[in-house]
Order: sequence, then structure tokens, then C-alpha cells
Amino acid sequence: MMGDMAGLEGMEQPRPRSDPAAARWGIPGAHRKPALAPRGPAPAAVDLVGDPTLGEVRLPSRPQSAGIARRLTAAVLLRQWSLTPQLAEHAVLLVSELVGNAVRHTGARTFGLRMLRRRGWIRIEVRDPSRGLPCLMPVQEMDTSGRGLFLVDKLSDRWGVDLLPRGKTTWFEMRIADR
Repeated sequence: MMGDMAGLEGMEQPRPRSDPAAARWGIPGAHRKPALAPRGPAPAAVDLVGDPTLGEVRLPSRPQSAGIARRLTAAVLLRQWSLTPQLAEHAVLLVSELVGNAVRHTGARTFGLRMLRRRGWIRIEVRDPSRGLPCLMPVQEMDTSGRGLFLVDKLSDRWGVDLLPRGKTTWFEMRIADR
């Protein structure tokens, strides 16, 4: 189900203090370390591993982490942000695909998950230490793998990859109806 990615890198490196994506998204205090405890009542997944809306949540690079990332995404989109079940379902699927790529193709020990919201948009990011770029593969009806980025391309409004000094952030954005 995943697209191919080239390149393996060694150790995970910390994200730089200055975060251009957070600045573009108007995240106040993006240069500061996020608070450790989520605000208000939080779902169990957020309580266990952290709130990806307050800062990057680090997860071990294991297949089981895709389930944790899916639960975090559903909890944030449905409970914290009160978005539609269909949008949450699509976002959960896309997070699973990006996490699957990070786990399968990077050789990393951990990856990061972060969720941002601004008026009319959500953005979900998966960061890993590999600078190998994901590749959108042509998909045939009977293919049993290689559909991950195809789904990201079809279900998100925008997606891309930001290369970092040590690694990359693969992200997608979806339009939302603000109330």
C-alpha cells in the first residue's frame, strides 16, 4: 500500500527551533517548546503519547505506531476540533499511509507527528530522518501495493515534502468548513 522511497539515513536529529511551517500557519510561540499537558479533557490516546496539536509527538518506528497515529488523528479531528466523520476518516487513512512510508522506508528509530489548524484548513505532518523523497507511483486496478501516495494525492487538497537539514517532513492539507 505504500509508495517507494529511496535512501536510508542513520540517526534521528532534532527539529530546528525555527519552524517555517509553523510560522506560515500562524502558530503563536512556534519557536518555543510546546506545553507538555493538553488543555481540557483529552482522549486517552492524546493522554498517553502527547497532543500533536501542541507540538510534534515522537513515536517509535514500528508498524504498531500506525494504529497510535490513527487514534491520535481521530481523537483530534473528532473530539478536539469537532470536524466531520468523513473528513476524519480520510485524514486517518492518509496519516496511516504517511506513517507506513516512514516506518517501512526510512530506517529510522522514530518519526514525528504534528497537526495544525488554521481558518479553513488542517495540515498533518509526518517527519522522519531520511532525505529520500517519496515517489507517486502510477496505480493499476489490480495493484496490491504502491497506492499510499496515490490516496494522499486523491483525498487531500494539497500535499508535499519539505526537505530539512537532516530529514524531511511529508505533509497533507485538507479544507475544512469553519463554523
